[in-house]
Amino acid sequence: MSETRNFKRYTITTALPYANGPIHIGHLAGVYVPADIFVRYLRMRGREVLFVGGSDEHGVPITIRAKKEGVSPQQIVDHYHNIIKKSFEEFGISYDIYSRTSSQTHHKFSQDFFLNLLNKGELITQQSLQYFDEEAGQFLADRYIVGTCPNCGNEEAYGDQCEKCGSSLSPQELINPHSTLSGSKPVLKETKHWYLPLDKYEPWLRQWILEEHKEWKTNVYGQCKSWLDNGLQPRAVTRDLDWGVPVPLAEAQGKVLYVWFEAPLGYVSATIDWAAREGKDWQVYWKDQQTRLIHFIGKDNIVFHCIIFPTMLKMDGSYILPDNVPANEFMNLEGKKISTSRNWAVWLNEYLEDFPGKQDVLRYVLTANMPETKDNDFTWKNFQHHNNNELAAIYGNLVNRAIVLTHKYYNGKVPENFLFEDEESIYSFIANKRDEVSNHLEQFRFRDALNSMMDVARFGNKYLTEKEPWKLVKSSPNITKGIIYNVLQIIANLALLSEPFLPFTAKKLREVLNIDLLDWDSIGSPLLKTCDMIAEPSILFEQITDEMIEKQLNKLHQNDNKAIIQNNLSDLKPAIKWEDFDKIDLRIGRVLSVDKVPDADKLLKLELDFGGITRTIISGIAQHIKPEEIIGKNVIVVANLEKKKIRGIESEGMVIFAENKDGKLLPIFADDNANPGDKVK
Repeated sequence: MSETRNFKRYTITTALPYANGPIHIGHLAGVYVPADIFVRYLRMRGREVLFVGGSDEHGVPITIRAKKEGVSPQQIVDHYHNIIKKSFEEFGISYDIYSRTSSQTHHKFSQDFFLNLLNKGELITQQSLQYFDEEAGQFLADRYIVGTCPNCGNEEAYGDQCEKCGSSLSPQELINPHSTLSGSKPVLKETKHWYLPLDKYEPWLRQWILEEHKEWKTNVYGQCKSWLDNGLQPRAVTRDLDWGVPVPLAEAQGKVLYVWFEAPLGYVSATIDWAAREGKDWQVYWKDQQTRLIHFIGKDNIVFHCIIFPTMLKMDGSYILPDNVPANEFMNLEGKKISTSRNWAVWLNEYLEDFPGKQDVLRYVLTANMPETKDNDFTWKNFQHHNNNELAAIYGNLVNRAIVLTHKYYNGKVPENFLFEDEESIYSFIANKRDEVSNHLEQFRFRDALNSMMDVARFGNKYLTEKEPWKLVKSSPNITKGIIYNVLQIIANLALLSEPFLPFTAKKLREVLNIDLLDWDSIGSPLLKTCDMIAEPSILFEQITDEMIEKQLNKLHQNDNKAIIQNNLSDLKPAIKWEDFDKIDLRIGRVLSVDKVPDADKLLKLELDFGGITRTIISGIAQHIKPEEIIGKNVIVVANLEKKKIRGIESEGMVIFAENKDGKLLPIFADDNANPGDKVK
């Protein structure tokens, strides 16, 4: 078991964020805040730590964003990599290196790793049929194929998922698929790809994970067990795409390494760059058995970091394997899932602008609400509560009271201690809390660790309130000195204990107290000497006002409304020629009657007057519209659509409806003065 081993060094990685958008609070709570807390703690323990991060700059999400914005993929990744890197730096995520997968080092290392597995006979090849866009002249990734979902009838389902009903799909399951690149109907074409035979390593994975790593978090262990119990299949490591790391084979022109294969290798390639910069040997951080490898990720990356990447490392044979993968669940926002497409998110770069100097407030709130075993929720009211009622009222209040009293009674100098009987209990309490924090962090229980740290602040406030030195300063000056001396030692210890959680605050407090960042074991002992100078007090945590919270809530909802409008236009189909549109004959039809189609819950049979001619149209609107809502109304009809038999009834056209953001169909009525059969232009 890893807890009983003495490791010489640690390699800590964080999931590589896609460089197609900024970082939001869901990313922070799930991955980056816990990783940084753990790394800062290890450094205080005197451990040798390499903290590695970077941007994931390949894959279809990048190309989709580039296409949407009308720029190149390289422009997209350059823009967002810089935003992400700067945000992490300002927020205090203390990487030793933050790299990117578009670097030359990464490309070469990934290609060499692929060739090594290929030369060892670990990879297999398979021929498969894949959709090909003949107009665009390229194979289509799943997200570049749109069609009708076979499960719910959504006509805008993607080749990998229907976002309306949530079904996982394959492109071949779509009805009437078309390419989002050209709008044409793709054809199935044979293509060759290289595969990772995960099934071959399934027995080893079952032993390694299910038997040797029962200490992993239950959500991680459970998801791994589910995957293994369902049986593993070979997984393609290459794909037909023009953006990514090229497959280094003459026979693989136009193919790149699949992003899930090469992105985790970015941890290693980043280490290579770091080691070259620092003059160190990168291999000891990835190949020495005395190095402990830990991946911090969100739950959506569990399978890649617990099953696929370890299998890749095992196939190579020279690498250490991850000792733990403490994945968190998801952070929701104001009761709803964070949605980047809907702009329902709190973006880190915007937070840093709106709340300058308040990095630790967000770090604290995200840690206090960290989704360690289940999804949790961030609300702005809760953010205000944690700041005002905990950070300001407990931590900040203790520090301010202690320093104000020191300046009021002793001109800012640490007084002598005449209460030696209190010292043992005070330092014993702090040392116990230090050990509690250690135990919680070693088990990746960050919320519990934060609470144990705050217990020291609560203890200090209680000590000061019960001792009431302001009442004793004249009658018992020596006792008063001892009280102030002890409470100053409490906040000095608090400054060290809070370093992993609140690094900006801890630094401010250490500067006020004139102490260095000492090692972890010094916590629980006197850190200040008599006559040490204490700087003037300053407010560590300002109150968060109702107005500030209201502003953020308004911004959030305004962004959401804007995103709804933008998203309504984001899925526009490819442009068509004027002559194509001219082929469509739109007419006014007056609804005469509406009846249900037997044995079809979604279908209605509409009889329409087309100016003396009656037509029958079958429409899938039964779950959206009541018959009485449209009978007698003038509607718009595609009049020259080819006839089609639906449930044995011949349908002679299509009635046009609007679809809102919730997927509900709404009727579009023509003016009552229009006559049945009139043309719509």
